[in-house]
Amino acid sequence: MNKILLRCTIAAALGGLLFGYDTVIINGAMLDLVKYFQLSPAIQGWTVSSALVGCILGTLFISKPCDKYGAKLMLQLLAIMFFASSVGCALAMTISVFIAFRFIGGLAIGSASVLCPVYISEISPPKHRGVLAATFQLAIVVGILLSLLSNYFLLNIGNHNWRWMLFSGAVPAIAFFLMLMVIRKSPRWLVKKGLLEEAKKNIEELSSHEIDTEQTIIEIQESIHTERAGKRINVFKKPYRKIIFIGIFVGIFNQLTGIGVVFYYSSQIFSIAGFSNSSSMAQSVILGATNLIFTLIAMAIIDKVGRKKILLFGQMGMVVVLGLFGYGLLTGNIAGYWLVALLVAYIAFFASSQGVVVWVLLSEMFPNIIRARGASIGSFANWVVSASLNFFFPIVIALLGTTQAAQQLGMSYAFIFLAAVTLIGFIYLKKYIIETKGKTLEQIEKEVLF
Repeated sequence: MNKILLRCTIAAALGGLLFGYDTVIINGAMLDLVKYFQLSPAIQGWTVSSALVGCILGTLFISKPCDKYGAKLMLQLLAIMFFASSVGCALAMTISVFIAFRFIGGLAIGSASVLCPVYISEISPPKHRGVLAATFQLAIVVGILLSLLSNYFLLNIGNHNWRWMLFSGAVPAIAFFLMLMVIRKSPRWLVKKGLLEEAKKNIEELSSHEIDTEQTIIEIQESIHTERAGKRINVFKKPYRKIIFIGIFVGIFNQLTGIGVVFYYSSQIFSIAGFSNSSSMAQSVILGATNLIFTLIAMAIIDKVGRKKILLFGQMGMVVVLGLFGYGLLTGNIAGYWLVALLVAYIAFFASSQGVVVWVLLSEMFPNIIRARGASIGSFANWVVSASLNFFFPIVIALLGTTQAAQQLGMSYAFIFLAAVTLIGFIYLKKYIIETKGKTLEQIEKEVLF
């Protein structure tokens, strides 16, 4: 693995870091945003979910401009959008302006979630592809932790601390832009554009001349032909309809575990549970650190234990923990730091199962000819559910009143609901997901279609 390949991978992975950083930075800022702009529960939900709506649109519409202009130029545009979003949110004088810039950030996040992993896979030689592809998921988790740490350290700097929290995202955005200036263009994109000599040069430099360049060009051309043929297929007709719907529900049940709610609202969740603002923020950092540790553990064991076993173990663990958290808030029988311990356990179960496995499944479970479209549809379903849950969460917890006791009651019902749908997810995944560990993509294709 040479310096050029590493530099290009790290540059693209910074898009994943910004993905995690910009989505979760709202967590710490929200406590003061609500007071500063006098937000109703509905507007509070829209403030969080506006970025996720941007994500949905970003994933839908980034492919065509990327095909036309290439990943390098489009990623540079995304870096500018990340920077503009951070600065615009930090300087916003009205909630409408704030939401507009958060939406722009969402467009960048959604686009990066598609472009960055695709770019990394396209520049990676086969023997390094698995490790390098994992850097994007790891970068997202690191970005989440860094945003929570940033929130914690900026909490007590004054009345406008939330502005500095949001402005902090401009720093990694600048680093992202500068790193992108020295990356190589994707060989696959160059082949699509007929620039074969430049494609050969990049393949040789990225692989240190360790692979057959001519054979790689032929394989890319065949892959492009397969991809174009796949675009003419109606994926909602037999024999692809069943696996497409399974992919959709894989994406849906991933978000119905409530992971977005916990990471976007953890400071408020802890605050409603009775903790001070500084304690709430510190506990959110613990959640972020737990997420990173158990993501690394999952990445280390996924090929040994198997996707389905890890997924079902984590899913059932989350059912128990979410149910206990809701029960504790409802009855008062579980309180204080036991509630913190339950959420830490919840993050551990999620990160070691759904957090890693769902994206591996979406990249493996579909037949070759529709793989890109199938994964895209599953991801789209994931974003839609995420946006919906995070919009309705503050509305639900305020339904019974705005006192702390009323909000605790509303939040208890929300977590019991999440436990119930996570249990339904366990039953569905146990019935319909096949184990893909140790199988070729061709073997998986035969199992899911026949």
